[in-house]
Amino acid sequence: MHLDLPEKRYYSIGEVAKAFKVNTSLIRFWEKEFDVLKPKKNAKGNRKFTPDDIKNLKFIYHLVKERGFTLEGAKTHLKEEKKQALSNFDIISKLENIKVQLIKIKENL
Repeated sequence: MHLDLPEKRYYSIGEVAKAFKVNTSLIRFWEKEFDVLKPKKNAKGNRKFTPDDIKNLKFIYHLVKERGFTLEGAKTHLKEEKKQALSNFDIISKLENIKVQLIKIKENL
């Protein structure tokens, strides 16, 4: 899944939800369900997601929405195979980004 997010230190929950094309309530729900999601909160309580949080959200989205894992199955998968699975997912994400860039280059020719 390719996300159209600018390079920033922090992203608001609205930006994240829009990039994933989901409701903000789903992002908040996943935050409660998955321990790997720990967005920072400012004085008002607004969530600020770091690039690492975005990477974890992409992986959770991939497991739940694209591969059809249940929430419990996704939690188990994250705990048992986190390092290997995230490593593979990072490689796949980078390759997908390269593919998107190559398609844009081809369209501009």
